[in-house]
Amino acid sequence: MSTILAIESSCDDTSAAVVRDGRVLSNVTASQGVHVEYGGVVPEYASRAHQRNIVPTVEVALRRAGVSGADVDAVAFTRGPGLIGSLMVGVSFAKAFALARNIPLIEVDHMQAHVLAHFAEEPKPEFPFLCLTVSGGHTQLVVVRSALEQEIIGRTIDDAAGEAFDKSGKLLGLPYPAGPEIDKLAALGRPELDFAQPDPGGLDFSFSGLKTSILYTLQRKAREEEDYVRNHLHDICASIQDAIISTLLRKLIAASEQTGLQRIALAGGVSANRELRQRLETTGTERGWQTFVPRLEYCTDNAAMIGVTATFKYEQGIFVGQDVAPAARL
Repeated sequence: MSTILAIESSCDDTSAAVVRDGRVLSNVTASQGVHVEYGGVVPEYASRAHQRNIVPTVEVALRRAGVSGADVDAVAFTRGPGLIGSLMVGVSFAKAFALARNIPLIEVDHMQAHVLAHFAEEPKPEFPFLCLTVSGGHTQLVVVRSALEQEIIGRTIDDAAGEAFDKSGKLLGLPYPAGPEIDKLAALGRPELDFAQPDPGGLDFSFSGLKTSILYTLQRKAREEEDYVRNHLHDICASIQDAIISTLLRKLIAASEQTGLQRIALAGGVSANRELRQRLETTGTERGWQTFVPRLEYCTDNAAMIGVTATFKYEQGIFVGQDVAPAARL
């Protein structure tokens, strides 16, 4: 039996969870609203907020799980990738907690944890499966052969899908983060604009050209019609969302055909997108896939996915020492 305290602090959410034998007992997240004013995450502000939030967040997670610090068998933490200042707060806390109680430390790769978030609840996919991981900083196609054996077979060569949403939203004057707002507005419009969908070849993605296409299209339309964005905001959002999701699904279909995998999982913050979830389900039905999408709580950054991943490592005795350091890139 293992009771693991898990810490996630890779970006602007401070999260703590307690996971016992792979079962999530609590999952608590403190978000930071200050970044809305700046249209994006300010690393210095993020790290300072983590310092304020980490202790009370852990205390609440332990209390909700009905355990004390003395009941914890190991401490898991996000080592990277992420903002180095934010990671330092989580790693430092985890090291201090483990040292004071003489218990093991387990490092976790943030992206690997997003994939294994599917094991926080039922139904859980059988190995092997193919996972499309889409977030603000990453877009990847991953073959998951086992819990600790994952191979990236496709990735973005520039912007991630989440960045494409946020940067497009900034062009439209939408608040940060723009992804959820575009998703909401798109539901009221139709994808009538034909934006570019660059293809770098193979299973890799590219979203930088899409952003440029959106910018030039809006500039041209604004010359033709005053207040074009305000008058056609719903259709613009629907067109942006359609372009991003079409790109994601086109590559996912190609990856399934190349690998022969029919168990398809979706992970990462952008997997909370309503249209993406619906179209994945529709595509899965058409192609005979078995699809898996986490509950919204496990899509965005959260410590439960860190604890679940750490459980697999704990079972194999994979620990790290007190000399471990955060890594912005892994």
